[in-house]
Amino acid sequence: MTLVIMFKRIPKNVFLLGLVSFFNDTASEMIYPIVPIFLTTVLGVPVAIVGLIEGIAEGTASIGKFIFGYISDYLQKRKPFVVTGYSFGAISKILIGLSYTWPLVLFARFIDRIGKGLRTAPRDSILLENATPQNKGFIFGFHRAFDSMGAVVGPLLALILLMIFKENMRTVFFIAAIPAVIGVILLIIFVQEKKKEAIEEKREFVKLSWKNISPKLRLFLIINFIFALGNSSDAFILLQAKNLGLTTTLVVLVYVLYNIVQTIFATPIGQLADKIGARRVFAGGLLIFAFVYFLFGINQNPFWLWFIFPIYGLYIAATDGVAKAYISEFITKKESATFFGLQQTLIAIAGFLASFIGGVLWSSINPAATFYYGSMMAIISFIVLFSFKNKYSI
Repeated sequence: MTLVIMFKRIPKNVFLLGLVSFFNDTASEMIYPIVPIFLTTVLGVPVAIVGLIEGIAEGTASIGKFIFGYISDYLQKRKPFVVTGYSFGAISKILIGLSYTWPLVLFARFIDRIGKGLRTAPRDSILLENATPQNKGFIFGFHRAFDSMGAVVGPLLALILLMIFKENMRTVFFIAAIPAVIGVILLIIFVQEKKKEAIEEKREFVKLSWKNISPKLRLFLIINFIFALGNSSDAFILLQAKNLGLTTTLVVLVYVLYNIVQTIFATPIGQLADKIGARRVFAGGLLIFAFVYFLFGINQNPFWLWFIFPIYGLYIAATDGVAKAYISEFITKKESATFFGLQQTLIAIAGFLASFIGGVLWSSINPAATFYYGSMMAIISFIVLFSFKNKYSI
């Protein structure tokens, strides 16, 4: 089946959820690069408080993804969680614009991340409900492409607005709420949750037992965790770009270039996963990450960043949606939110540790050590993936 035919057969809910993610990510990426600057320069907050705010925010999201996914499976309801989650994200932009003390920014970031925890797993479950065994990779890749498109448009809009409004960041925060609200309206009016069969069944929480999980899925979750232990925050690669001499505007532009590559390749790589298997594509993504992080460590010339960042975009395209497609092979749709949430929570916990370790290596040794460590963890994950291939036929 050609890519053109696949596009023509995209379910309405999948297309609409892609649009919702595009508008939401546009809003989020408009403010992502400037919130730390707003805290330190406008509110006069020390860097330690910035770290505290982001730590609490990301910790909230990581726990929420599993908890709300678990509850969503129990209720067998998806859309209320998704609507509430995206609504919280829209409200948070306005609250940051209204903030004159850092605790209100903390509260805004807290509800924004609560919103992400609310919506992520149930949204992925809606995507799965609209997919077939033959096009899961394509569906998740298509959604990822729209998400990445927002990450292209958002930073560019922020740069334009900062120039127009003479670096008035509060105005940018207020304007960022507009695309977020558009996404929520589209979601409420047009996305329809599939009706469940009218059979009286006793509600039960998903029985989550490590030993009862498919060995293939267990191994894949372990590999995800090992890999995420080296996958530190993208703040490190942006900081490295700045250290190598790029101006703030050029750092944003090279970040946009990385997101453009994600947008272009997420869908065709998802389709490739449907053809040759998600495991093989995911393994390729691990190798791309290992190669790119090695380059970030060894490179001392800002010119090469314009090539390294796009390659990094290929890694995201080959792992994010592909991982969800692979996980869906071992779970039922009724328990999908629980397992999608579990995977995201494990990645978030490991990611927090990765950023902590990366920061220690950066400060105590040198920046290159952070990237060599990440590259090594990706190689270890790749080796584990193929070492157990015959045992689990994964």
